[in-house]
Amino acid sequence: MSAVLPGKPQSRPQGLAVGYWDKRHLNVYVTGNALTILDDIGAIVQTIYDDDEQPLDAVVFDELTGKIASCTSSVVRVYKPLGLQENALKWALESTFDIPNPASGTPCALSWGSSEELLVATTSLSLFTTKGSPECIWQKQLPNPVKSALLSYDSAFIVSIGHYDRLPKVWRRLAYGRDEVRFDMSYLRHPGIVATIRWRKPFHVEQAAENVLYTFSTDSTVRIWTPSDASEGKSWRLWGHVDIGASLKDGPPLAHDVQLAFIIDGRDFTASVERVVQDQMADDASTDDVALDHLVAIARRNPEICVAVDSYGLVSAWAFEDVGSSSNGSPSIFTIAKVKSRQVDLLGGFLSLKDLPHVEVQTYCDKHTGRLHILLHSFDGRIGVLTANVADLFDPTTNNHRLSLDTVWSGHSKSIRKMVRNFSGRAVVSRTGGGESIVWKHPVSSNRASRSNLTRQCVVPNKSRVHRICVLRKGRFVVFLYEDEKQVVLWDCRSRTATLLGKCQYEVEGKPLCLIILPRPQVKDYATAHIATVTSLGKGIVWEVKLPPYFEDPMSVRGTGVNEFCRFELEADSLSYMLPVDPAGSAPVEHGFLDVFARDIAISYTHEGRVEFWTARVNLAKRSVEWLSTCSTETGLSDPALVSGSMLRKASVVDSTRSQVTIWDIGGTRLEFSEDYTAHEVVQDLDWTSTPDSQSILAVGFQYRVLLLSQMRFDYLNKGPAWSAIREISIRELTPHPIGDSTWLGDGHLVIGAGNQMFVYDRNVASCDQLLSSIRLPQKKDGTWDLFDAVQRFNGPLPVFHPQFLSQCILAGKSNLVRRILVSLHKTLKYYIQGEPLDDYLGIDLEEFFIQTEQRTRTSEKINGSYLDSGLDEDEDDDTFTEQTAASINEKLLKISIPQLSGHEQMQLADITECSATVERHRRSMDENAARFMLFVRQNALRKGQANDLHLSWREVNWAYHSTSQDILVDFVSRQNHGNMLWSNARENGLFMWLTDINTVRAQFEIIARNEYTRDEDKNPVGCSLYYLALRKKTVLQGLWRMALANKEQIATQRLLANNFADPKWKTTALKNAYALLSKRRFEYAAAFFLLADNLESAVDICLHQLKDIQLAIAIARVYGGDESPVLRKILHDEVLPLAAQEGNRWLASWAFWMLGRKDMAVRALVTPVYDLIETPCSPDIKSRLFLTDDPALVVLYSQLRQQTLQTLRGASKVTPKVEWGFVLHSAKLYDRMGCDLLGLDLVRNWEFQQMSTITQIGGNVNPLQLLRRRSSLVVDDRPALGIERKIMIEGPKKPKAAPTTFQEPDAGSLLDSFGF
Repeated sequence: MSAVLPGKPQSRPQGLAVGYWDKRHLNVYVTGNALTILDDIGAIVQTIYDDDEQPLDAVVFDELTGKIASCTSSVVRVYKPLGLQENALKWALESTFDIPNPASGTPCALSWGSSEELLVATTSLSLFTTKGSPECIWQKQLPNPVKSALLSYDSAFIVSIGHYDRLPKVWRRLAYGRDEVRFDMSYLRHPGIVATIRWRKPFHVEQAAENVLYTFSTDSTVRIWTPSDASEGKSWRLWGHVDIGASLKDGPPLAHDVQLAFIIDGRDFTASVERVVQDQMADDASTDDVALDHLVAIARRNPEICVAVDSYGLVSAWAFEDVGSSSNGSPSIFTIAKVKSRQVDLLGGFLSLKDLPHVEVQTYCDKHTGRLHILLHSFDGRIGVLTANVADLFDPTTNNHRLSLDTVWSGHSKSIRKMVRNFSGRAVVSRTGGGESIVWKHPVSSNRASRSNLTRQCVVPNKSRVHRICVLRKGRFVVFLYEDEKQVVLWDCRSRTATLLGKCQYEVEGKPLCLIILPRPQVKDYATAHIATVTSLGKGIVWEVKLPPYFEDPMSVRGTGVNEFCRFELEADSLSYMLPVDPAGSAPVEHGFLDVFARDIAISYTHEGRVEFWTARVNLAKRSVEWLSTCSTETGLSDPALVSGSMLRKASVVDSTRSQVTIWDIGGTRLEFSEDYTAHEVVQDLDWTSTPDSQSILAVGFQYRVLLLSQMRFDYLNKGPAWSAIREISIRELTPHPIGDSTWLGDGHLVIGAGNQMFVYDRNVASCDQLLSSIRLPQKKDGTWDLFDAVQRFNGPLPVFHPQFLSQCILAGKSNLVRRILVSLHKTLKYYIQGEPLDDYLGIDLEEFFIQTEQRTRTSEKINGSYLDSGLDEDEDDDTFTEQTAASINEKLLKISIPQLSGHEQMQLADITECSATVERHRRSMDENAARFMLFVRQNALRKGQANDLHLSWREVNWAYHSTSQDILVDFVSRQNHGNMLWSNARENGLFMWLTDINTVRAQFEIIARNEYTRDEDKNPVGCSLYYLALRKKTVLQGLWRMALANKEQIATQRLLANNFADPKWKTTALKNAYALLSKRRFEYAAAFFLLADNLESAVDICLHQLKDIQLAIAIARVYGGDESPVLRKILHDEVLPLAAQEGNRWLASWAFWMLGRKDMAVRALVTPVYDLIETPCSPDIKSRLFLTDDPALVVLYSQLRQQTLQTLRGASKVTPKVEWGFVLHSAKLYDRMGCDLLGLDLVRNWEFQQMSTITQIGGNVNPLQLLRRRSSLVVDDRPALGIERKIMIEGPKKPKAAPTTFQEPDAGSLLDSFGF
C-alpha cells in the first residue's frame, strides 16, 4: 500500500492523540464512529468501529499501558492492547461505562493519569480507575461545562478550563487511597481568555518528574506554571511567560498575528538534536556547522522549546531552560531562532497561514529517523503530518529543507458507497450513503511519494442522495443526477468547496441507469460536453453542459449551464443495465465516423445475458445523437448481477448468484475465463485497467479482498489459463468494515474504499504477495516487482527459443526454422554467463521468420502440412542441427537458468530439443504430421502429475490420423510404454482413433488383449474377455480359461464358451448372462457377453454410458465390425458429432467427418463452428465458447487438407472468401495473443487464398478442379461416382474444350453427392 486516507478527522479538540509506547510511536484519531490507529510511518495498524452510530468526540492514549479511551456524548469505551508477544498488535474492547452528567452540545473531555486512572469531564469532573471493572473514585460538580480538562502524568493534579475562561482551575490531590480520594482547588489568574492548556511530558512516563503547566491565552502570551511550597500548602507560581505576539512585531512594521503556537517537549527536542549530530558525524565528522553547534549547546540544558508562527511565515522559537527549578532566580528564557520561509508560509502546501481554520497541534520526535513530526489537526476535516530536521527548521540561513509535508490524513465521516473516476484516472469522486461527496486529485508527478497520493480537491455541499455521477475535465467539474428531485446538477469543483453552476429538471420513463460522456463533436471545444442517460425502458436524454473557459480564465464562471439537448430511444430489447466502459489501452483517436472502429463509450446487458458495446456520435446540426452497436455476444448467463466492460472490448460478467466470474472477449465472441468462487465469496465490484501496451487487468472486488486478474498468453499446448490471479489485496488486517467500492487510477494505482477510509495501492508488489511463484519476475532493489512489468511479462512477444514459439513453429511445418533457432541457441549458450541478458531473437534476422524463397519444392510441403516455407538453406557445416547439438543444449539447460523462462518452461525446451533430435534422426522416413504427434506425446508425458487431463487432445489425434508414417508412430508409442501397452495407455495416446489401416488396428488390439491378460500375476481371463471377443477370437479365450485353474468361475465359463453362439438358443443365454452382469455392475464383462451374443450395439452402448469411454466404444466397433460398420457410423453421428458441437471441439468434428467419409465437411468443420454445421438436440455448453476451442493450428490442418482430395476441395469451395479471410485474420490474432507475433505476420503475409471458380456443376456446386491455383498439384480423386480412389495429375492451365453439342445425362452418384448425400 502506497497511501492511505484513514477517514475524515472529527473537528474536536481531542480528536487526535499521539503517544510513545513499547518502543513505537502511535497516532490515534477519531473519524465518524471509528478509531483509526496509525504507526509513525502512517501505516494503519487497526481501525475500530464503534457499535454506536453516534460520532466519537474524543480519544486519548495512555503511554504507560498502551490503553486507548474514546467516548461519544454518553458512553466511554476503553481498549487494551493484545498480541504484543505474537507480533500481532491489536486493541480489543476492555470495558464500557456511561458518562456521568453528560452535557448536550458539549463534547466530553478525557485524560489519562498514572495507575490506569481516567479523567472524564463534562459538567462535572469524574475520576475513574480502569483496573478491572471501571469504578468512579472521585467526582466534583462544576458550574459550567468543561472545555478542556487534563490529569497530570502522576495523577497529582487536574487542570480544567471552561469556554471563555480566564481562571483555570487546578485541583491538587490530597489522598491517593481508592476508597478516599480528595482534592483541593486553586485558581490561576489570567488577563485574557485561556485557549489551550497542556502538561509538560516527562522524559520517561514511568519516572516521577516535576509537573509543569503551559497555558496559551488570547493575549498572545504563553505562561509557564509550576507548583511551589507555600505556608498553607502547595500552590502554583508563574515561573515565566513569553509574549509571542510582541516578539513577532519586533520584525517588519506590519501587523503580524500569531497563527500557530506549540511546545516541543524537551524529550523530543533532545532526541532530534542527538540524531542530527549522529548523522552529521557519519557524513563528515570534520565539517563545522555553527547553527548545529548552537543547537547542541541548547540541547545540553534539556530545555523545552516554544514555537510561534505568524501569518507571514515568520517562525520564532524560545527555549525554557531548567523549568520547574526551585531556585527563585529569574527564569531562563531566551530566543533560539527567528526565521522566515516560504515553506512555512504554506505549511508545506497543506494550509495557507493567511486563511487558517482552527488547528490543534501535536508534536513528537521519530526515534528511528530523528525527524520532528508536527501534526496539524485542521478543523476542515484533515490532519497534516509535517516533518522537519530541527537543524534545518531553526537554521538562520536560507534553505529549502525547513519543512516538508509528509502526508495528509483525510477521508469520509461515513461509509463510502461509490467511487467514480474521470477518463484519465487523475480525478475520483467518492460519495457516502448520506450524500457526502468529495473530489480527489491524483497528481501527475515524477516523485513516487506524491504520485501515489490522493489529495482532497473539493467537498461538494450536497445533502440529497446522489443517484449517478459524471466527472468532467480532470475533476474540475462534476455532474450529479438526483433521481428523487428529477434533476441534473453541474458543480464547479475548482475550489475547496464546490459551487453550483447550473441545473436542469427532467421527466423520463423508467429508472436512469447511467451518466455517459459522449465523444466531443468538435475536439477543440473543451467548454462544451454532452452527457447522456439511458433508462431501464431504453429511453434516453442527452444534456448539453456549458463549461466556463477555464484555460483562458482559471476561475471564470461565465456562460455556464445545463440544458436538454435531445431525446432518443435505444434499440435494446429486455435491457437490464447500461453503464460507461472503463478506460483502457492507448488514448483514443477521434475520427468522427460512426463505425465499429469508433471508441466504445458504453456497455449494456439484457436479462437473457446478451452483452453489447455501444458507440455514439453527436450531430450538432440536427441536434441529435446516433448510436451504434459495435459488437455483442450471447453469454448464456441469465439475469447477470454485475457486468463491466473496457474499451478493449473485454467484458466481465457475474452470474445471478454473485459467485461465478466470467471474462469475455466480446469482439471475438470468445469466453476466456470462468471461475466459480465459493458461496460466501460474494462478488461486489469489477474494475478494468490496462498497461500502456493494452494488456488488460481486472480487479474483482469481494467483501474484504480484491483479486487482480491479469490477461495471460493463450497456451493451447498446456491448456494454460487465459487469465490468472497475480495479486490479492486484503483489508481484513486494516479494517473490519467491508469494501464499499474500488476504482483504478490512471497509472495502475488502485483505490479501495472501505468504511470511512480509502486505501491507495501502487504498482509495486512485495514478492511475498506474488500468487504466481513459478514465474521469474524481475525484482527491484527493495524486493518488489512492478505490476505493469509483470503483466507485460505474461503477455507480448515471446523469445524465439520459448517452448511455445518452437512448438507453434513445428505445428506450422517450419522445421528448418526450428533447427536454425536451436543452432543459434547452442551457439549463444556456449558462451553464456549466468545473469547476463539473453537476446530474444538470438541474433537471427527477423526476415528469416516470414520471407519465403523458392529454393525448395512446395509439393511435399503441401502434403506434409506446411502452408509456410521457412526458406532456410541447410548448411553441411557446424551450423547443422544434430543429436550432439541437442545434447549440448540440454546439458547447459541443466546448469543455468534462462531469465526469460520458468523452470517448467526450461524442462519443456529441453524436451523439444531432444524430440527435435529424434525427428532429425528419422527425418527421411517421417512426415511433418508424425513429427507434430511425437512432440506433443512427449509434452503430454511431461505434464503427467500436473494436470488432471492426461489424454492426448483430438488435435494430436488428427496429426497422427493424417500422417503417412503411422508405423513409426506405433513403434514410438509402444516404446513410450516400454513395450507393454495396456488399454489405458492406448486411450491416453488415442491409438485406435488415429490408426487408419484396419489390419493394424486389429493387430494392436490383440496386443492390448494379451497385455491385459498378463498385467496381473493371477492372469484372470475376465480382464481380457472384451478384447478377445471383439477380435472374434473365442477359441483363444477358451484356452485362457482352460488355464485359469484358480478362478472360481472357470468351470461354468468354460462350459458356456464351448457352445455354438451362432445358435439363437445360446445367443439368448449369452444375453441373459450379459444382463445379469449389468445388474452386478460388472460393465466391461457384460459388454463382452453382448459381443458373444453378436450384439455389438449393446456392447458399445455400455462403453458409452456405463464405462464413459468413447474411445473404447469406437475401438470395439472398428475391430468387431470394421470401418464401414453401421454401429461405428451411428456412434460417430449420434455421439461424437453432438459432443463436438456441445464442446465446440472442431478437431473432434473434423476427425469424425473424415471417418464418416465426409471429407468436405471435415474441412469445413475446421473453419466453421460445429454447432452451425449440424443440428443437435442440446444447446452448446458455455465451454464451447471457451478460448481453448480456438487454435491457430486449425489453419495449419485446413491448409493441409483443403487440396488433398476432390472432396476436400469441394468442402473448401463452400467456405466463402469472407469467411476464410476472417478465419485467417482470427488465427493471426490468436498467434499474437500467444506471443507468436512473427508467426501471425508470416500467416497474413504468405497465406494463399483459393481461386473461386465460376464454373459450376449440376446441383449448384463449384467444380473442384477449378479451385487449384498451383501449376501442378497431386490430388486424390475420391468422388463417390467413381467407386474407387485414383490419383490424377492435374496439369497447369489448358485451353478450355468446346462445349458438347448434345446433352450428357449426369451420373446418378454425382447428383447425390451434389446434394450432400
